[in-house]
Amino acid sequence: MEWLQRVRATGSVRPAKIGGYVRPLLEGEREWILARFAEAGCDLTVRSLAAELTERGVKTGPYAVWAFFKREGLTFKKKPARGRAGAAGRGAPAGPLAAPSEEA
Repeated sequence: MEWLQRVRATGSVRPAKIGGYVRPLLEGEREWILARFAEAGCDLTVRSLAAELTERGVKTGPYAVWAFFKREGLTFKKKPARGRAGAAGRGAPAGPLAAPSEEA
């Protein structure tokens, strides 16, 4: 039935276009986001920045913030001081066995 509606509206049964370019949601907030990123550095999370933008009146979510940073080429890296935990069982190797004491 939809193809009949399409014929009446367009004169053709060709399918309509799907998708297209959607202007990034956060382009209007670009300067503020970059300043906030420079100010906070690695202590900033995508979720916290999305919450701050919502408080500013910009309806957004973590994915939109993540996509913004990806387009800008910015990444979040852990600080060296917050080093990763070592793998389990990878402690210092065991030393040689000590000789039994003769106090017994």
